[in-house]
Amino acid sequence: MILPGATLGMLGGGQLGRMFTTAARTMGYRVIVLDPDADSPAGRIADEHLNASYRDEWALAQIVEHCAAVTTEFENVPAESLEFLEKRLPVRPSSRALRHTQNRILEKTLIRDTGLRTAPFAAVTCVADLKEAAATIPSPWLLKRAASGYDGKGQAQVGTLDAAAAAFERFERSPCVLESRIELALEISVVFARAEDGDIAFFPIAENQHANGILAYSIAPARIEAGLVQEAKEAAARLAAKLGYCGVMAVEFFIDREGRLLVNEIAPRPHNSGHYTLDACSVSQFEQQVRMVCGLPAAEARLNTPVVMANLLGDVWGDSGPAWQALLSDPGVKLHLYGKREARPGRKMGHFCYLDDDVERALERAQSLMNQLLTG
Repeated sequence: MILPGATLGMLGGGQLGRMFTTAARTMGYRVIVLDPDADSPAGRIADEHLNASYRDEWALAQIVEHCAAVTTEFENVPAESLEFLEKRLPVRPSSRALRHTQNRILEKTLIRDTGLRTAPFAAVTCVADLKEAAATIPSPWLLKRAASGYDGKGQAQVGTLDAAAAAFERFERSPCVLESRIELALEISVVFARAEDGDIAFFPIAENQHANGILAYSIAPARIEAGLVQEAKEAAARLAAKLGYCGVMAVEFFIDREGRLLVNEIAPRPHNSGHYTLDACSVSQFEQQVRMVCGLPAAEARLNTPVVMANLLGDVWGDSGPAWQALLSDPGVKLHLYGKREARPGRKMGHFCYLDDDVERALERAQSLMNQLLTG
């Protein structure tokens, strides 16, 4: 076990790194953040900020010298950097786990090889692949870059081969996945902590609602049948075991119109849809991340109250900033801002949680408050 007083390394300085840093420091750990952004949200509150590339040899050497263990806040940290580090100190999750989740082709192949259902898909690395995939994968489709896509970026909705070919050209013929667009009943996410010995602590499953490809609301507990809850947890556990995973993980699932569960994607880290745990659970996903990195047992992840988490994007800021009065005047609201200095449309600037004994009332109230923020 790595105990309080030790220093932990965080690769990534965004809001997930910031909330990890807050949890770690609350528990008595020091944190060194490595991030190339001189004004990163996590770097500003860490004990030390290494303002350098994730591949910088000096910065990686500093992590090795001063840190007892290392984790990451997003999956696109170079796997080579993690391989360098994990030869010298514990890195959780491992470079192997990140390699499989950095690339949609590898990720979806792993899911299929685990025996789990996905939307029909095919890998596309050239025009010939695209034509073959279009002939076998039911349309309409989503064409997705294999790497570096998130929040709907690097994706195109296409219904014909010509449209798919044009999107492939826009993506500069980089490797992609062509997959069927599923008629969804809803989307859910399973967030959990898995220790090195395979012990798992699940958070309550969240139901997700999106707008323009970005998460808008997460509702916990999800309004789904108990059988689907159990099926989703078992599927997520199988994926984590396949990866030999240690850390906090989120697995997003689609539920189609027939009530079938399909795996959408894996996030090898705390997840936006798990932010409700900060206010509504007996432990947050970030404290669990600290525990997993340090080899501590997971805490019990109990839901204390129904909750709705609402993302606050840069769109809310407008020209003069948000009208916070209505939000902060409501006793059911818990506000979290990420310390980002520039608000841009679509940029995640913060979130708020609405707590209520009734989940339907919480959702109605959260949506009403969000509308007030958007309209000023």
